[in-house]
Amino acid sequence: MMALTIGVFSWKTHSDLLAIPTSLTLDASNLRKVQVLDRNNIPLTITYQNRWNIHDYVPLHDIPFFLQQAFIISEDNRFFDHAGMDWIARLHALWQNLKALQPVRGASTISEQVIRMWHPRPRTLWSRWLEGLEASRLEKRFSKADILEFYLNQLPYANQRRGVVQAARHYFDRDLDTLSRKEMLALAVLVRAPGRFDLHRAASDVQQPIRNLLERLYKTGTVNKEQYTQIHADNLQIAKSHLAVQASHFVHHLYRSVSTMDLQNRVRWRTTLDAALQAKIQNIVNHAVKDLQKFRVSNGAVLVVDHRAHEAIAWVNAGEERNGILLSWIDAVTAPRQPGSTLKPFLYAVALEKGWTAATLLDDQPLSQPIGFGLHTYRNYSRIHYGPLLLRDALGNSLNIPALRTIQFVGVDTLLNCLHDLGIQSLYRHPDYYGEGLALGNGEITLFELVRAYTVLASQGVYHPLKLLFNDRDEPPVSRKIFSSEAASLIGSILSDPDARKLEFGEGSLLRLPVETAVKTGTSNDYRDAWAIGFNHRYTVGVWIGNLDHTRMNGITGARGPALVLRSVFAELNRHRQSRPLYVSSRLVQIEICRDTGRLADDQCPSYREWFIPGTEPDPRNPALDQKRPCHLIQPTNGLQLAMDPRIPDDQEAFSFKLAEIPQLSAVDWYVDNKILATTSAGEYLWSLRPGQHTTRARVWLNNRDNPVWTRSVKFIVK
Repeated sequence: MMALTIGVFSWKTHSDLLAIPTSLTLDASNLRKVQVLDRNNIPLTITYQNRWNIHDYVPLHDIPFFLQQAFIISEDNRFFDHAGMDWIARLHALWQNLKALQPVRGASTISEQVIRMWHPRPRTLWSRWLEGLEASRLEKRFSKADILEFYLNQLPYANQRRGVVQAARHYFDRDLDTLSRKEMLALAVLVRAPGRFDLHRAASDVQQPIRNLLERLYKTGTVNKEQYTQIHADNLQIAKSHLAVQASHFVHHLYRSVSTMDLQNRVRWRTTLDAALQAKIQNIVNHAVKDLQKFRVSNGAVLVVDHRAHEAIAWVNAGEERNGILLSWIDAVTAPRQPGSTLKPFLYAVALEKGWTAATLLDDQPLSQPIGFGLHTYRNYSRIHYGPLLLRDALGNSLNIPALRTIQFVGVDTLLNCLHDLGIQSLYRHPDYYGEGLALGNGEITLFELVRAYTVLASQGVYHPLKLLFNDRDEPPVSRKIFSSEAASLIGSILSDPDARKLEFGEGSLLRLPVETAVKTGTSNDYRDAWAIGFNHRYTVGVWIGNLDHTRMNGITGARGPALVLRSVFAELNRHRQSRPLYVSSRLVQIEICRDTGRLADDQCPSYREWFIPGTEPDPRNPALDQKRPCHLIQPTNGLQLAMDPRIPDDQEAFSFKLAEIPQLSAVDWYVDNKILATTSAGEYLWSLRPGQHTTRARVWLNNRDNPVWTRSVKFIVK
């Protein structure tokens, strides 16, 4: 004996006879595919691969009464009078078939059709008698309402649709309560021959059967003369069904990332996505990509996270579409791309944890670094160099040279480990592969990883996995501390400070949002990727614009394309919501300092109030010692290979050794191959070239310090 459960009925089969349902439970163990819903139960997917309609099952009281009447009169006029078999209808059908010498009419009751749905058999005289017997036993166990409800939810239509809800959406793209009475009559007629009647191909074929059914409704008094006339004059508003929102890439990621073992026996998956917000942002990004097509832009993506609840609420891809379907199978939210300057906030956060402050001075001067065995000259985007700058201004203006000096202080391996802790696993290569260019985004990461990392800054330095599903089980949150709340607060303060970015972006840029928002842009090499990331008190938003085939855009930067999308998305998020400032750690202390020097303010320089982590604020007793600075060589670099020029006399060839700028520098002792060669009062020394392998380092003397500071040894070759 085999137990089977479907819809609202549980059946048991024995031989060829179908027993009576024994329960009214729902069993989803035999489902082939679940349905994915948004947070408000709006469908994100539609599937017709299951044998039964479970996803669009509605109770009888939600089915319009007129539609119920139409089906009863059309299929089983004495439904409420018989006990499963309608003997009068059977005898009448038999007489008509005998007169015509062929089958022209059936006489199956609704209860018998329910039996046939569940246990299909060859259409023989014996099977008809079995269905009648089983229908009679069915009606002894369940009410007419139960049977009618099951019937209206499971009766088969064309294209694997089952039930009146799926049929209404397939033929009219509307719900039941929006159908006209004529359209309801069409549903009652179409079920008679779903393979032959097709409203999308030939709506005229169903007109006469609808008129015939309308005549019967009029004769039974179900409709009056006025209603009869109105229904007869109405037209069928036929439309092809479509999903209310496009979220196919989100759904595919969900299938790949969620453990099916945790979700087995579920009819539906309720996700964190907000379909209404998804549709609005889809419209924003579609228009942006269309407007940027003249700049050779084809694709874009947006990810929105509610970082208070750790939930992804919008997952949007934009690009070329056909019939509402995105042609690209590539999900730009999870496709690795070069992030440009968007990694700089994490670099500076690590530097703050290591003792730097927002008032630490960084030297923005031309810089050459090794690429392979040669030198590469770095520049800022504007090609302007500003000299000594506060860390706040260096990050706010996204300057490249200070970022490279910062990673020299922090260390490539330290930054890479931090990015791994933030969940950025796409950067899987050895630190030497990226080098100091990691500070400028020379690796490839995904928009998903980047936005999740920014939620750490928005969540007081704590990492939380992003939720895509609402889980019925209460599970303890998996979180870890990455940054102190003080360091995270400082980065948020810098990224939301319009004054900190005005050197490169101006005072009235798109990045100045009405509600306090931390914003960072990024542009990859050769304009292949443009980014804008931001977070306010509740939401973190990431925007990417580019081409999925990796072709170059025509001059589109993060501040040009994505910034406008970011601004529009935040305007939508902040609509009808009370604004709040960004979180500021209560442990931070605010001190008035000099903007030119980063030390305590005096009458000789412009001042402003800066936040400091306790223990890092300027020392009023000894201002020369108020900042922890890197002490390292910027020329030569490890592994550098220099070639002597045969056209120049050997005694006239020289190479410049350079130190990173160090305030309060008193003297420098220069060592080559462990021998002191010279002492200078500045951080530069012109060394005469000598062929061979060499090691150099410097001993740095600072004012008011008795003990010198040594740089690390650097190995280089002269050929």
